[in-house]
Amino acid sequence: MKKVFALLMVLICMITVNAVAQETHTVWLDDLPIVTFSEGLRPVNVKHNYAGDTLRINGMNYFRGLGAQSICVIPFYLNNNAKHFSAFVGADDKGNKEIPVTFYVVGDRKLLFQSPEMKIGDAPIKIDIDLTGIQQLGLLIKDKVGGINNKRTYADWADAKIEMIGNTMPEHVSNPDAKYIITPSPNKLPRINSAKLFGASPGNPFLYTIAATGERPMQFSAAHLPKGLFVSEQTGIISGTIKEKGTYTVTLKAKNKIREAKQQLVIKIGDSIALTPPIGWNGWNAWEAKIDRAKVIASADAMVKTGLRDHGWTYINIDDAWQGIRTGPDTALQPNEKFPDIKGMMDYIHSLGLKAGIYSTPYIASYGGYLGGSSAYPTGGETHDIIKLNRSSFHGPGKYRFESNDAKQMAEWGVDFLKYDWRIDVVSTERMSDALKRSGRDIVFSLSNNAPFEKVNDWARLSNMYRTGPDIKDSWTSLYLNTFTLDKWSPYTGQGHWADPDMMILGDVSIGPVLHPTRLTPDEQYTHVSIYSLLAAPLLIGCPIEQMDAFTINLLSNDEVIAIDQDPLAKAARFIAEDNGIEIWSRPLEDGSYAVGLFNIDGYGKTPESYFRWGNESPKEYTLDLSKLGLNGKFTIRDVWRQKEEGVFDHTFKTSVRHHGVMLLRISSKK
Repeated sequence: MKKVFALLMVLICMITVNAVAQETHTVWLDDLPIVTFSEGLRPVNVKHNYAGDTLRINGMNYFRGLGAQSICVIPFYLNNNAKHFSAFVGADDKGNKEIPVTFYVVGDRKLLFQSPEMKIGDAPIKIDIDLTGIQQLGLLIKDKVGGINNKRTYADWADAKIEMIGNTMPEHVSNPDAKYIITPSPNKLPRINSAKLFGASPGNPFLYTIAATGERPMQFSAAHLPKGLFVSEQTGIISGTIKEKGTYTVTLKAKNKIREAKQQLVIKIGDSIALTPPIGWNGWNAWEAKIDRAKVIASADAMVKTGLRDHGWTYINIDDAWQGIRTGPDTALQPNEKFPDIKGMMDYIHSLGLKAGIYSTPYIASYGGYLGGSSAYPTGGETHDIIKLNRSSFHGPGKYRFESNDAKQMAEWGVDFLKYDWRIDVVSTERMSDALKRSGRDIVFSLSNNAPFEKVNDWARLSNMYRTGPDIKDSWTSLYLNTFTLDKWSPYTGQGHWADPDMMILGDVSIGPVLHPTRLTPDEQYTHVSIYSLLAAPLLIGCPIEQMDAFTINLLSNDEVIAIDQDPLAKAARFIAEDNGIEIWSRPLEDGSYAVGLFNIDGYGKTPESYFRWGNESPKEYTLDLSKLGLNGKFTIRDVWRQKEEGVFDHTFKTSVRHHGVMLLRISSKK
């Protein structure tokens, strides 16, 4: 009897434990830190639509849920601990009336739900989906236009919630792939890595650093320097002023105890600067509004200590959040308390052989709400009252213009780079472009926030860099749509004017509430640097340089990859073809060779499940037909990332490309 009683008690306990384990609780998606889950093109709002208003579908208000703009990609790791997902879905009433949106729910690579195309005025659709046994859930919104050119495709996951078992919660989808280093470290022999082409204006201060790797100490020199320039033997910094227009060919030299390295530099003194894409660092993706003087100095010092300066990395750029309040309508730019002695900071950066950049806008305020922007001072009201206004109050033009004074102030501080942000138009761009040219200093002019393609000729005429899309995020969707869609921009890229897909999302980034390691896989990071280099895009590191690990430093230290980006011919890559999930991009180089990227996109965008990473993807075996590139005859092929010769090939080249990874090749005619 005792044994029976004991067995009965065990059975009761097991039933009780199982019942408790199967108890569920509701997780509202708007209670999660959803920005850390979102991997779409643009952010996701909680309890509001993308415009920041009440969620509203066909006249019905919802006070819980997520407001998104297509393309929206949100993955969740459920680990078989969820029972149901429910929501009302539909196009938000504040969105685009013409472009329909479609909702998808994907679980473990299987399509669980697909809505019809939905427009404003369509009734919301109630969904209730069984998630039993599902490890990973994906929520997706697409539209008919797609890419980065959709307009106000607002769509809502209203009243969205997941029933979870026990005390479990939806988790981030982790990135388990181990980092791997494939680029060999620089050896002790001297090698010059700085740009082979450099432009400056006559009469303006000249600053160029001979970037070189190899064992130290090292001595630098430059033969045939034009009159007015001087080179430091210890630092390799070339400075001074050239008064006359002209083209000068200089021989750079870097010598250590082993040997001497030489490289030709062509200096063009005339009307164009930034003859190769700017390469350096920007503080926004690292620190956002938390930027301050100490963090900028730390990145400048780290640029030297990590050796990145020796690979040609040049700019240290402050982004938003440095401005202070103007004291009146005629006063110059003022730094806030986070940036005391801004000129002293820039002088220090210059002393390291680096260049310094800053941020401004055509408005009285910055995009982040910091007062002291570059143009229209609002009429009416005192200056100190402006601080009480919200950001939308700063849009309209006012009575006063600041471009000329601001450009002169920047020149006095020693600014070498200006990021000009927030609803750029041709008129304001022209005013600031002219002001910078009259400032007495060469200042790279970078237009930010989605310069429309239809005005690309104006952007190329008036600026040195122009943003091609929305702010980049550390996700495959954002990387792909911000870069692999830029073929149409390539013909307009050239010396002095560069299409800009935004800052790089490598290392630790603050895209979201906290600084975190990029969510790109190692393969996606190799793809990231490769496609930027093929596109001749500006390379601006977006992480705290002093916090970079060995993998990220190695990723940014491959001189052969950087040389493709900085190639003096300045021809951006063109899309050649997609073949069995492999995209082929090719770029002609100055020496007659071609840089070719083979990218395993694995059918991205063709099916709902392709927007998500499932963890069981595999490499693709691929045979490149050289005739697709217009190449006939025998060619030497080099693996650029591994800095390794693959051999001589005359018709085809067979390789393996990892999921979302790349084979970056340099193909040269065999003579």
